[in-house]
Amino acid sequence: MAETNRQQSRRYLTLTLGGEFFAIEIHMVREILDFTEITRIPQTPAYMRGVVNVRGSAVPVVDLGVKLGLGEVVHTIHTRIVIVEIRHGDTVSLMGALADSVKEVLELDAASIAPPPSLGAAVEVACLDGIGRHEGRFILLLNVDRVFGTSEVLDIARAMADPAAAFGDAQSAA
Repeated sequence: MAETNRQQSRRYLTLTLGGEFFAIEIHMVREILDFTEITRIPQTPAYMRGVVNVRGSAVPVVDLGVKLGLGEVVHTIHTRIVIVEIRHGDTVSLMGALADSVKEVLELDAASIAPPPSLGAAVEVACLDGIGRHEGRFILLLNVDRVFGTSEVLDIARAMADPAAAFGDAQSAA
C-alpha cells in the first residue's frame, strides 16, 4: 500500500511569484542560485532577462513573472534563480527561472491535485499541469516544458550552449 502511495505522489519545488505559490517538479530542477548579475542580451523578448554564468556556461534566465503575465520579479534578498533542465527531443538545455522566492520541497499526492480551471486563472492555463492543495493553500503546478518550450526560448538556450554559433558572426566581422 505504501508503494502505491509513493507512485501516486510527486515531489515539487515551491516558489512564489507575485504573492502566489507555484511549483516545479523536482526532477526538472538542477540547482537553485542566489540572485546574481544577469547580463542582458539585446533584442530578446521582455521576459528574457539575459544570461548568468553557471560554472563557466552562459545560461539564459527567464523572468517567470513577466512570462506568466504577473509582472516583473523585483530583486530582493529572497529572489532566486532556479536552474531547470528542458528536454527537447534528444537534447537537454539549461534555463534559469527568476522567482520572487523559493520556499520548500514538498510531496503532493495525486488526490490533492486538480486539473487547471478552464477560466479565471491569473496565468495562462496552458502552462499549468494542475492545481495542488497543501496545508490549506493552492499551489499552481507549472509545466516547465510548456513555459520554457517555446521555439524562441529554446533557440536562445541553444545559442548559449553553442557559443561558436552564437558569436560566430561577430568574430568573423572583427
